[in-house]
Amino acid sequence: MPAGGLEEAMKDRTVEVLPQPLLDKIAAVATVRAFPKRAIIVTEGDDTDSLYIVLSGKARVYVADDKGREVQLNQLAAGEYFGEVTFDGGPRSASVMAVEDCRCAIVKRSELTGFLEKQPELALHIMRKLARRVRDLTENVRSLALMDVYGRVARLLLELAEEKEGKLVIDEQLTHKDIAARVGASREMISRIFSDLADGGYVRKEDGHLVIARKPPARW
Repeated sequence: MPAGGLEEAMKDRTVEVLPQPLLDKIAAVATVRAFPKRAIIVTEGDDTDSLYIVLSGKARVYVADDKGREVQLNQLAAGEYFGEVTFDGGPRSASVMAVEDCRCAIVKRSELTGFLEKQPELALHIMRKLARRVRDLTENVRSLALMDVYGRVARLLLELAEEKEGKLVIDEQLTHKDIAARVGASREMISRIFSDLADGGYVRKEDGHLVIARKPPARW
């Protein structure tokens, strides 16, 4: 497996979350809007240009084709944000749906310069987040080009896992079809890999969530 594989795959998602004092400052001056569960907050391809900061609730980021097939890219919780990519003037690159009732602070692009002057911590956070996204995209290309399917699955699981009470837990409810789309493989192949991982004691279901009991080996 190439450098930057399973050994470095697990990520600290706390770097995606804005600190609570900054969230409070943003909520005090930005427009705040509530979205009920299952509401579409933004749609892929739209020309809207606002930055959305999740104050409470959870949302999922996904892309879809004209046949209605979807691939989930990410899940967002309080303190995370989306829409910074549209500040280049282009359309929305993905859709976002509320998976539970959400409250979002909304900052329009026309208001951004003045807003960031008052909240420079947000500007630094956005810069760090975009830099990290470039690294992630580079690593994803490396994985697709150089890793076998098992390696891509193992890396994805570690990327999604968060440590909770001494266990590595994946909160996202992903089907084998979802995972197949994200790693570029067939659903049947993913099912076989998960069967092998479960038989080997590497993964298990617990309280409706996938738990990584042991870090998957670098090669199968």
